[in-house]
Amino acid sequence: MSIDTGAVARANEILRTEAGSGVHGLAIAGVSDHDEAGVFVEPAEHVVGLAGPVDHHTWRDRPEGARSEAGDRECTLYSLRKFLRLAVAGNPNLLLVMCAPESSVYRTTALGDELRALAPAFLSRDAARRAVGYLDGQVAMLLGRGRQKDMPKRPELVAAHGYDTKFASHALRLGLQALELTEHARLTLPMPEADRERVLRVKSGGVPDLDAVLAEVTAVRDRAEALLEAGRTPLPEAPDTERISAWSVDAHRRHWDAMPAA
Repeated sequence: MSIDTGAVARANEILRTEAGSGVHGLAIAGVSDHDEAGVFVEPAEHVVGLAGPVDHHTWRDRPEGARSEAGDRECTLYSLRKFLRLAVAGNPNLLLVMCAPESSVYRTTALGDELRALAPAFLSRDAARRAVGYLDGQVAMLLGRGRQKDMPKRPELVAAHGYDTKFASHALRLGLQALELTEHARLTLPMPEADRERVLRVKSGGVPDLDAVLAEVTAVRDRAEALLEAGRTPLPEAPDTERISAWSVDAHRRHWDAMPAA
């Protein structure tokens, strides 16, 4: 049976926020695209019935595989179950949905508000380590050591600056956010002004030497890792999965109870 994933996702949406460079405060007018991410609750027939799961839905202005251009919009909605699994595992992109400022929240419901209030339950040393590991992968790809399909593909930036400045700025941003998470058990969005300026300087080509960028990324990354290894962080060791799971069960039940009878 064919499933209209878009219809399921939109009809059951509980939260949607700005994502990507915009939520970090790193968008550049006339250059950046517009990303959104959110959460929906799968109807009961897709969870305990035979209709088949719907774990996410993405729509974008350009065809799949085509690079986004300035002003293009892309949005991905995740089922609550998938969202929680990824967020509990420390996925840095999904943690941002719960930490986005009110000005970046485009849609929310009572359940969406409750999910955002749960954000501290997801922040843990595991999440910080995941962010550091993700950063290491970004650096490897920046240096040409990653999988070919994941390599930076912005030859115009390489031609203009000698390296992919956008990809390099992602690495620095990840490092700074991993350090903030480790030091203060929080993620500030948009990024604190001093950090935001550092990342924008790289993104806009203001640092002509890739080695200088990598040195800064390495210093931030090593600081976060040292704090984690020494246990000098206010973060708990692991997310509060018991609390998150209990809320998820209750949230699904309440959403289903509120749905009109078929």
